[in-house]
Amino acid sequence: MANTDVRNSSGGVPEGNGEVSLHAFAVQLRRLNGEINRLVHGFAHGQGLHPTDVQALSVILDSAEPLTPGRLREHLGLTSGAVTACLDRLERAGHITRSRESEDRRVIHIRYAEQGRAAARSSFMPLADATDSARQRFSEEELAVALRFLAAMNEELGDLRAPGR
Repeated sequence: MANTDVRNSSGGVPEGNGEVSLHAFAVQLRRLNGEINRLVHGFAHGQGLHPTDVQALSVILDSAEPLTPGRLREHLGLTSGAVTACLDRLERAGHITRSRESEDRRVIHIRYAEQGRAAARSSFMPLADATDSARQRFSEEELAVALRFLAAMNEELGDLRAPGR
């Protein structure tokens, strides 16, 4: 009888040194995406936000330099109006601050607010714990390969654009 419990199925991941198919990757990436989306939607709902708002928070958090609404719009593929509405919600909820810090007063920088960081840290701690638990099952060399794969996937996906954007 086939295993119908999706959470316990291997998704085609071979034990040992068997060949890993594109299908096996697709299954595991969809499952990972689904589990992360479940956590993101829960956080968004609990904070009175939209899932897109949480996506924006991730971009803001991961940005190496102060982010502008225009750069956020480009990254998310949203309209200017949608980004403004998103930033308004995030600011009202205490997740971000907007400031004019450059000589050009038209330039607005977006920063993650400490109150928002604390809420996200608390909500996503189970994800961090699960990540750490999974990491313990692998050697440093295996983790380095996994990180290179994830970086390559992000690069490939970053090069894709939805039609019309």
